[in-house]
Amino acid sequence: MKQEYQDTILEACGASSLRVGAKIQTLWSGYGEIVRVHLEGCDRPSVVVKHVKFPEEAEHTDLSHRRKVRSYQVETHWYQNYSTNHNCRIPACLAACSHGDEMLIVLEDLDVAGYDQRRTSVKDREIRACLSWLAHFHALFLGVAPDGLWPVGTYWHLETRPDELEAMDDAELKTAASDIDRILNECQFKTVVHGDAKLANFCFSKSGQEVAAVDFQYVGGGCGMKDVVYFLGSCMNEKECEKRVPGLMDYYFTELKLSVKKDVDFEALEKEWREMFAYAWTDFHRFLLGWMPGHWKNNRYSKQLTKEVLRRLKQR
Repeated sequence: MKQEYQDTILEACGASSLRVGAKIQTLWSGYGEIVRVHLEGCDRPSVVVKHVKFPEEAEHTDLSHRRKVRSYQVETHWYQNYSTNHNCRIPACLAACSHGDEMLIVLEDLDVAGYDQRRTSVKDREIRACLSWLAHFHALFLGVAPDGLWPVGTYWHLETRPDELEAMDDAELKTAASDIDRILNECQFKTVVHGDAKLANFCFSKSGQEVAAVDFQYVGGGCGMKDVVYFLGSCMNEKECEKRVPGLMDYYFTELKLSVKKDVDFEALEKEWREMFAYAWTDFHRFLLGWMPGHWKNNRYSKQLTKEVLRRLKQR
């Protein structure tokens, strides 16, 4: 790690020395890495550093590269300018800087804060903890303009994915894609969405009842259902979805009602977002069909919801 980056970390944390520890993960498409840095001489034993380094552009289509570059700019802006509360915990941002084709984000170590568990499969308790996080997050930012973020959040947003749309074989859904996108974008009740709320981006307490979320590269405006469908699809197979989604949706809306401001017409909000559930699910299904047609998420449950949305569109 460059000395100037080490100096940034030391200064931000008030530490006397540091040691670069284990790599937590490599960033998507080789755009850098996330590492744990151990500190001495301050009240933080460690921090997590997201070190972005853009590879040679020749390896990527221009659109793909520009999207990734923008995503790291958005994430930096998010951490520097937005904050949440203990009901939708995120790591504190201690410093952020950029030098040419490199960016550095210094974050609180959530392991130290008690969120040291990661899950590849989850029980009902943990699913509900994540849905509660999303409900509180969506309530907090309901009606807030996504200044400095993606105007429309999520990494599969249609406008940013023309290549995947072109690659689709499903002609009917391909034709309907812009209508589905428009319906979602014209929601009366908009919030800020996490944009990549998969199970892997949640950090759990030992009990599994408390969670924090990371990875805000695709945070932006939109209907909260986009996060909910993506999360549920990331941790349940088609049979589990068929059986459990109705009850989990009820739980999400119960949590949302508890956390929205009292002047919000909650009945209208719930009605609209429940109607958007199938559209949001189909919107992500559209992306997957163009990006990876053989993906396990392209299952019977997704196809049934897509069929229902296409039927609804014909009746509009």
